[in-house]
Amino acid sequence: MKRVRLSCAALLSLLLALALSHPALAAGEGAKLADHYLKKQPAPALDPAPTLEQAMKIQAEYIAAIMPAYGRVVGYKAGLTNPSVQKVFGVNAPVRGTLLEKMLLKSGTAIEANFGARPLYEGDLILRVGSEALNTAKTPMEALAGIDAAVPFIELPDLVYAKDVKINGALLAAVNVAARYGVVGDAIPVQATPEWMERLKSFTCRIYDEKGTMLIEAPGSSLLEHPMNVVLWIRDSLKADGIALKKGDLLSLGTITKLTPTAPNTTVKARYVGLDPKGPVEISVIFK
Repeated sequence: MKRVRLSCAALLSLLLALALSHPALAAGEGAKLADHYLKKQPAPALDPAPTLEQAMKIQAEYIAAIMPAYGRVVGYKAGLTNPSVQKVFGVNAPVRGTLLEKMLLKSGTAIEANFGARPLYEGDLILRVGSEALNTAKTPMEALAGIDAAVPFIELPDLVYAKDVKINGALLAAVNVAARYGVVGDAIPVQATPEWMERLKSFTCRIYDEKGTMLIEAPGSSLLEHPMNVVLWIRDSLKADGIALKKGDLLSLGTITKLTPTAPNTTVKARYVGLDPKGPVEISVIFK
């Protein structure tokens, strides 16, 4: 089957078409949620509660509404890839969102602690697509050949909904899997070798506070047992919607360490041990 590469304009048109293709969305639920997101105001629960299929259509409208503020599509994210987090949200599979250009910030960035309606942080990892052969990879090792870099990533998600809303997988999908911001480190070149397969699985992400106290640590295997399993899941999820990955796409793989509320006048550091062959690497974000 012929794969289609979509420009940002074409993808925006596709998102709008998907959003308007379901009669249940005539009221513009995605646009309403986007308004809360852009104003950093907690949103009420959707009524009636959407199915996951409906939520993805709401998400399409939501993304179209925030793109003027957050820029072009630069990649995709998977949420709920950690079994313990899946239990919290009552699901047994991940959900997919879209990364926009202005969501990504440099390590060391200072940002308001209340950067969203319900701001959080978590240790995450980005893998960068190096070859469109990833679209036809059949095994994790073949998929790894389509990855050219690993990028340390502290995601700064925003749950958007009010605290009294019980958020499930569909509600999370509707708000683009809580994508708001994230700080990135330098790209680490990746090779398609057994050593790198093991490195991605066994590296440790350790979260520290500004005093150097370690708050939590977790291995790469927290991500669906292996980060490449998440890559393949994202690829398949996109393919089901007629979207092919392209060189340079960034894939955020989800929660390595637990979701944690932000606090003003603090600094969070994420140290990745065993990921870069040259030694541990660290990124940070300052909450004002």
